[in-house]
Amino acid sequence: MAEEAARVPGFCAAYTAGSTNWMADDAALPAGSDIDIMVVAAGGDLQGTRRKFVRDGVLFEISYLAQELFDSPEQVLGDYHLAPSLQTAKVVFDPEGRLDPVRDLLRREYENPRWIRARCEAARERVLKTLGAKGDPVMSCLFGAGITTHVLLAAGLRNPTVRRRYVGVRQLLTDHGLGEFQKTLLELLGSGQMSAERVATHATALGEVFDAACECMPNSFAFAADIQECARPAAIDAGLEMIARGDHREAMFWIAVTWSRCMTVLGMNRFQDRFRKVLNDLGLSSDAAIQQRRIEIERTLPRVYEVAEGIIGSGVRTPSPSPAPHSD
Repeated sequence: MAEEAARVPGFCAAYTAGSTNWMADDAALPAGSDIDIMVVAAGGDLQGTRRKFVRDGVLFEISYLAQELFDSPEQVLGDYHLAPSLQTAKVVFDPEGRLDPVRDLLRREYENPRWIRARCEAARERVLKTLGAKGDPVMSCLFGAGITTHVLLAAGLRNPTVRRRYVGVRQLLTDHGLGEFQKTLLELLGSGQMSAERVATHATALGEVFDAACECMPNSFAFAADIQECARPAAIDAGLEMIARGDHREAMFWIAVTWSRCMTVLGMNRFQDRFRKVLNDLGLSSDAAIQQRRIEIERTLPRVYEVAEGIIGSGVRTPSPSPAPHSD
């Protein structure tokens, strides 16, 4: 972080984020996992960008956030990504205490049902915004379906993880006696009936297309950080490990997302036929099918919210890790 502070104009603060925040301090970092660091900066051109690099054998992902995001503690408290991240974070650099007001409010109000519902509502609105977004229609369906898990994870005070979101929400639903609802979420994704063998075929083929995309990845691509050699363990190997554990339907989310991103980079190429098989298996093989899936996701969203309300109303909490003090 000392090196980062010297490199980034307007560097204000930095804190840990992601799944490692939810792990015990003496736990081993799982294969394919990275250490996420959020860098808060005032001004500059890095805001909203990410980069990955390997340091001492560990993969780091650095994300840059605008300092203005933290000016209103209430705004952070209602953000379903920022609030859980900062609530569980270790602050590694904040010499002026810029994050203190937000963290003080999080300690007091994070588990207040009012703010849990605010974060669930923010996730619900993100689903609708994603479904209506212009651009890649396949990605809008994949993330529109995927963010439904975040509505529920926010309700249960669980980590709104990215790659393993479907595994996380399955555990949450099981803990609340709602395990059957996982089938509905997977059907919205399109992987509910997919076999482990079929998912493994797509994951294995993805390895080749991923390597090809890495060779011609433009720096301007929005998700360039996720498609580079150092990110291969998270993009490819971790998915294969999920399949081996029996989490193949859940693994299909990130497999499909990575496939789609790689094909966006590569354009028309020798992988088109294999990508078409991925889309066929997901039920997203035509414009009509994609539009129908969007309708299904939006139609199911009220039910998702009902389940979220039931989780909130149950009063059953799996406490998140206690906020850690400033670390070295």
